Amino acid sequence: MDLALCVINRKRMSLEYAGAFNPLYLVRNNEVLVTKADKFPIGASPDGTLSSFTNHKIEIKKGDVIYLFSDGYVDQFGGADSKKFMAKRFRNLLLEHHKLPMNEQKDILISTLKEWMGEEEQVDDILVIGIRI
Repeated sequence: MDLALCVINRKRMSLEYAGAFNPLYLVRNNEVLVTKADKFPIGASPDGTLSSFTNHKIEIKKGDVIYLFSDGYVDQFGGADSKKFMAKRFRNLLLEHHKLPMNEQKDILISTLKEWMGEEEQVDDILVIGIRI
């Protein structure tokens, strides 16, 4: 199972993040800062061993926008050539709209995805969480 998990301490203006395949995006100063996830799922491996996840500690600032998400959006097929949406296009979409209120961002994400999918079936669960500091 893939996972992205973070704890935000608003008093200390800090964030701790760990991920299994799913990265964290932090938009600051019109730039997307990517904190990479570990490249293994949660749970035991076939031989029964458990892996330790990297705990990333990040200083946050007022105005930062944090995004956690499943791979469903970027892996969705669509467009003129029935290709995946892909991470670069997703990052650019978030960067283009990160200053808007969260409810407007949600509407844009939904309408963009519907337009991208066209007649394609949804291939996976889709979750996007945005948090403005």
